[in-house]
Amino acid sequence: MEQSIKEEGKTMAIIAYITVIGLLIAFIMNSSKNNEFAKFHIGQSVRVALLGVANYILGMFLPSGLWFISTIISLGIFVFWILGIVNAINLKDEPLPIIGTIGE
Repeated sequence: MEQSIKEEGKTMAIIAYITVIGLLIAFIMNSSKNNEFAKFHIGQSVRVALLGVANYILGMFLPSGLWFISTIISLGIFVFWILGIVNAINLKDEPLPIIGTIGE
């Protein structure tokens, strides 16, 4: 991917990781521009968001004595979120570990 394409999509890629509303804004903004770098990071952000929703649902069904499982998963989600933002800032298009290639 060319450097100019990455520079154009950098802002949308970063916005995609800032809450679900930011993800929706980036998706809508990129629908007209169709920037590949932003599209990649929007996809990575969707994976992180879906993992968060799955963890929330898991937490609802876990007995109260096993709350630490959901907490550990939440810490992993936080790490994925930070990695995604850092990759977007540094103009890298590397998939996130473990969840980055799911659904491709």
